[in-house]
Amino acid sequence: MNRCSLVLVSLTLAALLTAPLGADGPRPLKVDDIFSLRMVVDPQISPDGRWVAYTVRRLDPKEDSSDADVYMLPFGGGTPLRLTSSPKAETRPRFSPDGRWLAFLSGREGKHSQVWLLDRRGGEAVKLTDYKADVSDLVWSPDGKRLALAVGDVDPDEHDDDKAEGAGAGGAAKTPKPIVIHRLQFKRDGEGYLRELRQHLYVYDVAAKSSVQVTSGPYDDSIPAWSPDGRWLAFTSNRTQEPDANDNNDVFVVEAKAGQTPRAVTTSPGSDRAPAFSPDGKSIVYLAGGDPKDIWYATDSVAVVPVAGGEPRLLTRSLDRNAQNPHFSPDGKLIYFLLEEGGNEHLARVPAAGGPVERMVDGERSVQNFEIGLKGELVVLESTPQRPSEISVLEGGALRPLTHVNDDFLKGIRLGKVQRIQATSADGTKIDAFLTLPPDARPGKPDQRLPTILRIHGGPTAQYNTGFNTEWQILAAQGYAVVAANPRGSTGYGRDFSRAIWADWGHKDFEDVMAAVDQAVAMGVADPDRLGVGGWSYGGILTDSIITKTDRFKAATSGASELNHVANYGTDHYQREWEAELGLPWKNADLWIRMSPFFQVDKVKTPTLVLCGGNDVNVPTLNSEQLYQALRRLGVETELIIYPNQSHGIVKPSYQKDRYERYIAWYDKHLKAGSATAATKAK
Repeated sequence: MNRCSLVLVSLTLAALLTAPLGADGPRPLKVDDIFSLRMVVDPQISPDGRWVAYTVRRLDPKEDSSDADVYMLPFGGGTPLRLTSSPKAETRPRFSPDGRWLAFLSGREGKHSQVWLLDRRGGEAVKLTDYKADVSDLVWSPDGKRLALAVGDVDPDEHDDDKAEGAGAGGAAKTPKPIVIHRLQFKRDGEGYLRELRQHLYVYDVAAKSSVQVTSGPYDDSIPAWSPDGRWLAFTSNRTQEPDANDNNDVFVVEAKAGQTPRAVTTSPGSDRAPAFSPDGKSIVYLAGGDPKDIWYATDSVAVVPVAGGEPRLLTRSLDRNAQNPHFSPDGKLIYFLLEEGGNEHLARVPAAGGPVERMVDGERSVQNFEIGLKGELVVLESTPQRPSEISVLEGGALRPLTHVNDDFLKGIRLGKVQRIQATSADGTKIDAFLTLPPDARPGKPDQRLPTILRIHGGPTAQYNTGFNTEWQILAAQGYAVVAANPRGSTGYGRDFSRAIWADWGHKDFEDVMAAVDQAVAMGVADPDRLGVGGWSYGGILTDSIITKTDRFKAATSGASELNHVANYGTDHYQREWEAELGLPWKNADLWIRMSPFFQVDKVKTPTLVLCGGNDVNVPTLNSEQLYQALRRLGVETELIIYPNQSHGIVKPSYQKDRYERYIAWYDKHLKAGSATAATKAK
């Protein structure tokens, strides 16, 4: 269908390329431009439909931190109003049902995120809650008198240390207590070691400024949703006997007051979550997880279940594509949701009673979020290859851009063109990939081929999509063609496509990404003698495997990778997934060893830059250390870069900049003639 679609027409390569502009014209993107780009998130429509609130995030080079502020602008378009300006992030803006108040979360005072309240008639925001732990979610009750909150348990050791700070000899802080662990899942990235500290639901009375705890126990409760009459809360929780041993989340309902016992409304062994009530309060829509035996390869579907109990109806299972964020239309007849498919993310809807799925916003774009107003107004947060995420209004089947946060900056930038290409893998499987070209490139002749970098996404269950990709553009601006493939293991192409690499990483996905590179060579774009490769997380893992299988690449960057699965067991937070896919290492040692590139590392000839976060629990630092040590012993050119106090995602702005600069210097040194001194730039 052509509703709101951005059609990619099959054009000649030359027609896709941008001609060089004069010195006074727009320039290519630079690494420092990460501080100028802004990220728009979380659009919210006011109850009267006249306003849209949202958050704008940015990287602050001066403070070497990130910040987020709340803005609001008219639904019909106009000048945005900045509502917050503290140096700390303000997130999750939520209108009260009468539209007078805007609640949001911020840690602008103290170390924990709390609820703040802004009177839209004027004045400063006031702090509403004062919990001794973080508030991570908030939802207004239908009458606007209460808030449902997700709040963490109090950490007694943290507050003991606060009181004791400076109390020791010479004003030194008290020695921390030993960490005592009993849980099966004993660590998690970004949180460190896990103890019996959980997240529960509270109901906060706005007028009385008091709260009651609604849920309790050795469980994590999240994603609260009010029933239309304000009596019940639906939420997500894993309340099995050993929650750390499975991913069996279910949807529960509980009366919104203290001392009540939650009742499960879903009971499947998969991961059921993200509930939302129907307007009449009789049904709940939610995401139904697939077969738990598929772990992360399973497909999430939209489902509806009666609140009173009964069999759920799976509305999108036949699509064989992941769905997200389902919500009823105001009249309860339709369910809107996000649909991941083939390198895109779309807004779709399906009749609540069942029926065909209709794409409301499709085409070559990534729809990352949406919001439905009380009168059926629709806004989407969407991005295209040439445009970072912005909010648009869906009217009459067409998109009307609403925010223009990055427009002025991008007027001075000459971006590389992004083209979808398709390759045929060794066994005949068709593979999608995206080719980003330098802004001024005109390849096509043998002497005009480009140094080309294969970048690999994380996951493995994720996908590259048609949203704006800063990394592709930064590398393209340096004169590189960038190939970004969706090999088997990727989502967006069905359960079987994703699960094709089950217990066989580095085989079919290796063949798939190599086919994408070969396609770029066959198009006359990629120089086969100047190829680079790299990625982060699973992108780094597959990179490690690639450089043990071929020496076609003259440079590699392995970020947060895993080289030796056997050594990694018990040090990351995937104990359950590893056991499901590979079995226990002492029982299935041959498979663990076969899948580990470490045991083939003596075949590596490619100069490899190794990078990681010092506090990574997702893919711990020991993996990068082992890769670096092995390459050094083998005499392969390498460097090890550790970003202190960073988890799996590198969040400190100066480190993000440093990482890009090191990528460029490493690739320049090995892929560009006469640039051997470029590597000194990042040192």
